[in-house]
Amino acid sequence: MLKNIVNSWLPPTSPLTKPKDWTTNLRPGKSANHVPSSSRPSSALTAAITKAQEALLGCQIPREGYWCGPLKADTTISSDTIMLLHFLGRGHSVKVRKLANHILKEQLPDGGWPIYRDGPADISATVKAYWALKFAGHKPEEPALERARLRINALGGVHKVNTYAKFYMALFGQYDWLGVPTIPPEIMLFPKWFYFNVYAMSSWTRAIVIPLSIVWAFQPLISCPPHATLDELFPDDRRHVPLKEVMPPHGPFSWTSYFLLWDNGLKAIEGRAGHWLRVWSLRLAEDWILRRLAESDGLGAIYPGIINTIMAMKCLGYSDSDPRLLSQIRILEQLELSDGDHHLEYQPCVSPVWDTAISIIALAESGLPRNHPALVASARWLISKEIKAEGDWKVGNPRGLPGGWAFEFNNSHYPDIDDTAMVMLALRHVDLPEDDALAREKACLRGLNWLLSMRSSAGGWAAFDKDNTKAILTKIPFADHNAMIDPPSADVTARVLEFLGYVGYDASHPVAASAVRFLRREQEEDGSWFGRWGVNYIYGTWQALRGLAAVGEDMSAPYVQKAVAWLKSVQREDGGWGETCATYEDPSHKGRGPSTPSQTAWAVMALLAAGVRDDSVERGVRHLLETQKADGTWDEAGFTGTGFPKVFYLEYTMYRHYFPLHALGLYHKTAAAGRSPQTAKPKVEAPA
Repeated sequence: MLKNIVNSWLPPTSPLTKPKDWTTNLRPGKSANHVPSSSRPSSALTAAITKAQEALLGCQIPREGYWCGPLKADTTISSDTIMLLHFLGRGHSVKVRKLANHILKEQLPDGGWPIYRDGPADISATVKAYWALKFAGHKPEEPALERARLRINALGGVHKVNTYAKFYMALFGQYDWLGVPTIPPEIMLFPKWFYFNVYAMSSWTRAIVIPLSIVWAFQPLISCPPHATLDELFPDDRRHVPLKEVMPPHGPFSWTSYFLLWDNGLKAIEGRAGHWLRVWSLRLAEDWILRRLAESDGLGAIYPGIINTIMAMKCLGYSDSDPRLLSQIRILEQLELSDGDHHLEYQPCVSPVWDTAISIIALAESGLPRNHPALVASARWLISKEIKAEGDWKVGNPRGLPGGWAFEFNNSHYPDIDDTAMVMLALRHVDLPEDDALAREKACLRGLNWLLSMRSSAGGWAAFDKDNTKAILTKIPFADHNAMIDPPSADVTARVLEFLGYVGYDASHPVAASAVRFLRREQEEDGSWFGRWGVNYIYGTWQALRGLAAVGEDMSAPYVQKAVAWLKSVQREDGGWGETCATYEDPSHKGRGPSTPSQTAWAVMALLAAGVRDDSVERGVRHLLETQKADGTWDEAGFTGTGFPKVFYLEYTMYRHYFPLHALGLYHKTAAAGRSPQTAKPKVEAPA
C-alpha cells in the first residue's frame, strides 16, 4: 500500500522513470542489522571497528543529531581576515595577533607559505602572509619576514600573485588598479540567454565575483597603516604590470587576447559611461546578493562570498549598525577555530550535511544497529535539511523541480548534487518509525527527480549546475582561481550512479548507461580516474568503481581490471595508499605520497567494489588496523580534500575517522559472510 502511494507522487507526465521497487530499496533490508555468525572475522578487526564506532559516536552533536568536524585550509584565509579587519577599522582587534600567530606557525623553512600541508611555497599565499604579518605589527627586519621576502623574490615577485590578492592590495593603495582584472558590475546587465552572463560562471565564482564587482565600481582607498606598506616588495617604482605579462602564454588571436582587449577597453571607459547604467548595475548586484542571503549562512555559505559581501556592503554605504552587515559579520565569526589565547584560524565553510551523511554510512556499514538512536536522530536531522526552494540551478535547468541538500547548515540557493546523492545513500541505511520513513520517501523522491533533471548533456553530473561548461570563460583575466566553470566530473557522476544502482537502476537504464559511458570516456590511460573533489586519482578511482559496481557493471571487464591494476601498482610497502595535492600540477606523481587513513580506505573500498579479495586488500586492512590509535581514531597530516585544483585545498578532519571505519566495516561483512567478493553478484539491496 505504502509503495503504491509513494509511487503515485511522481507526476504521470514526468519524462523520468524509476524502478518499481525503489521505495523498498530506500529502507534497510531485514538482514541489515546483523552479521552472520559463521566465519566471524578476527577479534582484532571487530575490536578496531568497535573502537572506531565509539569514537565517531562521541563526535556527534547529540541534541541535534549531526556531525560536523573542523574544515581547514591554508593560511590565505587567516591573511584575508586580517586584511578585512583593517578594512573595517578593527585592526587593533586581539584577533589580529592570534591570526598572525597561526600564520607564523605555518611558515615553511624556506620562508614561504604553501596552499596545502607539506606542499611547496605559493607566491600568493606567501605575499598575503607577509602582508598580514606586517598588518599585525611584525617588522620587515624580523627573520621570518626576511626569509619571506627572499622566497617571494625567488617565486617571481609580487606581480605574480593572483587576481584576488591584487584586488585586496589595491584597496589599500598597495597595488595599482590598472594591474587588477576588471570586474565591472555591468556584468549583471547581460540577460540569461546571452552567451556570457553571470550564470555561465560556476556558482562559487558568482558568490566571489558579484560582490567584488561592487567593490570594483567604488574602488575605495582604505588608509594603509605605515607599518603595513609593501614598498620593499616592489623591485622598481611600478605598482603594477600589464595583465598580458602575467597571463598564461597566448597568441595574438586567442580568447585570452580577446578578453585582454575587453579589459583594456573597460578600464579606458571606467567613470565615463552613463551614470545611470552604473547605478542600475549596482542596484542589480546588490539585489542579487541580498536575495541570496535569505536562508543562507552568507553568500554561497563560503568564506570568500561572506567577506566580499561585507566589503561590498561597506562600499554601498551600509552603516556599522546595519543588521544586514552585522549578520554577515556574525556568520563570519561562526567560522572561527581557536585554541584559546594564542592561535586563531578560519574555516572556508562548514560541512555538517556531508559529515553526517558519511558518518551514518560508516556506522551502519560497520554493523551499528540500523535503529540505533544516533542513526535515527541523524537521519531525522538530514531530512529536516532538505531544500525545497528554487535556486540558481534553475537557470540552467528550468524544467527541474526543487529537492536536494547543500553542504552546509543553511545554503538554500545552492543545493549540490554530490551532497544530495550522499545524503540519500545515507538515509537508506536507517530503520525509521513509519512517519519518518514516509518523510524520507517523499524527500528522496524529490531528490531523485532533481538529480535526474540535473544530468548534463554529456551524460554525467557536475557539482551545482547543469551544462556549466563554457570553457572560453576560463580565459577571462579574473579566472585564475581555476574554477570558473562547473563541468561534469567522474567522481560526482559515479556517486549519483551509486545511489541509482542501490535503489534499483541498472546499467541497462538509459540514464545509468549514459553515465557509464561518461565514466569510460573520463578514464585515464593508466586506468585511474581524476578526482575533482578529493585528492586525487585514488579518490576518483574509488568512487568510479563503487558507482559502476552498484549498477551491475561487469567488474571483470578489461577497463575495470585496468583500474584495479593501477590501484595495486601504487600501493605502498606499508600496505597503505597515499597521494598529495601535487598530482593536480603534475599527474606523474599520481598515487605517490605518504600513506593516509582516508586514501587507504578509499583504495580498499575500491578493490572490494571490483570484487578483489587478495593480499592487496589484506595489507590495506592491516595498515588501517596497525595505524589506529588507542582511542579508535587515526592521524592524518595531509590534505585530502579539493576546493579548486591547483589553487585551494581542504583538510576534512573527519575523513581520517569515518572512511577507515567504512572500509573496515565492508571488509568485516565480506569476511563474516564467508564469501569472496569475486563471486558476489551486485544486488539492488546491497548497502551503499
